[in-house]
This record gives sequence, C-alpha cells and structure tokens, in this order.
Amino acid sequence: MLSIFRGLAALPQFFLILCAASLLAAQQPEPPPPNSVIKSNVNEVLVPVVVRDGQGNAVGNLTKENFQILDNGKPQVTSGFTVIEHASETPYATASSSATAPSSSSDVAPRPAQAQRFVVFLFDDLNLSDSDLNLAQKTASKLLEESLPASDTVAVLSTSGTNSGLTRDRAKLQQTILSLKSNNIYRHNPNDCPNVDYYNADLILEKGDGMTLQAAIEDTITCAGLPNDKKGIDTAKLMVEQTAQRARAMGQETYRTELGFIRLVISKMGALQGQRILILISPGFLTPSGEAMQLASQVLDLAARDNITINAIDSRGLYTTNLESSERSAGSSLALRVQDQHRPISMTANEGVMAALADGSGGTYIHGHNDLEAGITRLFAAPKYLYLLTFSVAKPNGTYHELKVKLSREGLSVQARRGYVALKSELKK
Repeated sequence: MLSIFRGLAALPQFFLILCAASLLAAQQPEPPPPNSVIKSNVNEVLVPVVVRDGQGNAVGNLTKENFQILDNGKPQVTSGFTVIEHASETPYATASSSATAPSSSSDVAPRPAQAQRFVVFLFDDLNLSDSDLNLAQKTASKLLEESLPASDTVAVLSTSGTNSGLTRDRAKLQQTILSLKSNNIYRHNPNDCPNVDYYNADLILEKGDGMTLQAAIEDTITCAGLPNDKKGIDTAKLMVEQTAQRARAMGQETYRTELGFIRLVISKMGALQGQRILILISPGFLTPSGEAMQLASQVLDLAARDNITINAIDSRGLYTTNLESSERSAGSSLALRVQDQHRPISMTANEGVMAALADGSGGTYIHGHNDLEAGITRLFAAPKYLYLLTFSVAKPNGTYHELKVKLSREGLSVQARRGYVALKSELKK
C-alpha cells in the first residue's frame, strides 16, 4: 500500500486541517446534525443509485422490489436498501409529481434540516494543461463569488499539494485558485523521440500489439535519423521498448497519485459533519490496469459508506481529437495511421475514471461542452434522492466485477456504480 502514497509527502497540512475538529467547530455557527453513515459487513458491496425521470428530476419513491443488481451478469439478492434524501437538489431538478417523498416502506435516511455543507474543489494540476487550467481558474473564482452560498465551507486543493484549508473566506479561496500552476512531472511530451505515451505503452507491453510496436519503430527510425537496416531497426526497437517502460511507469504513478490522493481526501471528509461534495476538475487520466480498478473501487467504497458525492468535470470541454502539426509523426504511413487511430480512443479512455467515480457515488459528470461555468454550477449540489443498495459477495477474490442495476419501472434512467473489486479483507479507513 505504501506505493499508493508516493508523491504525497508534501500534503500533511491539508490532512491536519481536515482532521482538526476544533477548527471546524469554530467555523460553524451551530453544531450540525450527524451524518448518514452506512455500515457494512466485510463481504458486502455498497451500490449507490440515482434514478431520474424524463425531465431529469430525481425520483425518491421507489422500493427495494423495483431494483435488481447484476454482478457479472448474475442476479444478486439485495440485502440492504436505504433511501437518502439530501438537503438540496441539483439545479436542474425541480419539484414534480415524480420527485415525491420516499415510500414509508423504505429504510429512509432523512435529510437533516439546515445541514452544513462542505465543498472541496480538487484541481488535477498534474494533468491540466496551461490553457485548460487558466479557464478553470477564472470560472471557479467567479462562481465562488457569485454562486456558492456564503454558508458553505470550502477547500481548494490541487493534486500536487496546493491547499487553502477549509474556510468560508471567499477572498482566500479565490487567491488559492489563481495561484495554481500546472505541474508536468508525469506528463508525456509528444515531441519526444521515441514518441510513446502511456496508452501506446500499454498496448505494446501489456497487450502485445504488434502493429503499434512496428509503427513506433518506423517513427523512431525517422525521428532519430537511424538507418533503415537490421541494425537501425534493432536499435529503434530497443529505444521504443525502453521508452514504453518509462511511459508505463509514469502512467502508473499518475493514477496511483491521483486515486491515492482522492482516496485520502474522501477518508478525511468522512469526519466532517454535514453534506459533503468533492468536485474534481481534470482532463482525466488513463486507468487500464487491475491495480487502478482496485484503487478506484476503494474510493467508491469510502464514498458510499460516508455518503460523499463525487462530482467531476472534464476541463477539456468540447475537445478536438485532431493532432496539431507539431504532434504529427514524420515517419511512415503506418505510423501516421496508427497515430490517427489511437488519438481519439486514448482521449476518450482518459475520461473513463471520472465518469466511473461520479456514477458510482451518485454524482454528476460534466463533459463534451465548452460552457464550463454552467457545468461547475451544476456540481455544487448532490442529487435530491440517492438509493443505497447492498448485496453480499460469497467469495471475495480480488478480481474486478462488472455491475448493472435494472429497474422494474419504465421511463426512468439509472445512474449506478459500474463495478467493484471484491477484496479479501474489509477496507480500513
């Protein structure tokens, strides 16, 4: 587990601030009511589910019998069922006949009156480009001043260690946001020779993709000025393999740092009394390995147990997959073709982890448009109603399981956790 926390040594102040109960109490005018904390057994899986009608309104009147959980395609017995009503609705959810109070037959965790709300902004400065970060800074700073209620307690963090502390001082928060800078410690440089990023390294080293390897070899022969003979090809192959290993190591360190940090933030937010929302602002990062799935599963386990919402926004907005002229390969036609094929796939794959974290915690994921201001505004709240389903795993074996939640009622959409890793022992906070 120690490898998960590599790169986090500069962050102790934040954890001390979140753990300091006396400081938090001093910032609150009245002691808030207790959280709705869900307790589960060792072999139980928690599945947060948000159900919406055709107008996007959260539906809160379903019962246990309306749901079916499929684990790797196999129906499961729902052993636990809770309906959680949050203190506020998402901006696009308005009162309607479908968004009614939960049925009296449900195990209901009622929303607290005038609950304190904590909002943590997490800027992924390890992956944000300068231009994307600049836009996110301006938008978030404006919204903190104009849209976020003065009663909310907020923290601004970055993955590399920037930390405002929990505060209601909007000027301090804005100052922290505007001080953020992108950090390229793990970032791939497309002008490197050989040009092998984490996506292509995974194809070459883990999936044995011969075409990707050959394209990288041909591109390297051109960019390195090597002779196109056996010696040159062998040299280029060795260069590609060594670069792929470095790219894989950097990619792994990226998701370990990102998910390890998010996990720690979620665990510390669990001690806060009130509604808690984490807003992740990121272009995404690749998570192709079993280790990455396990880390993401741990994040979702913690978020479900403490009823913490993870909202996320793709900072790239409505991005293009077209390559800049400086990024295009000068190598063979095969290298150009592979580069064009992999570019859109890899960019889409980067968002997968953000969508999974949002869906799996009952949160909202904003992507594919350039109205960043409207997007972040939607991320200030949790869904009005959240269902928490529980089922037991007979034999936890450490493998990834795909989840699907079905409804017996038509005309409704389901947002739910997509999968989990069945760990052999209970996750400790």
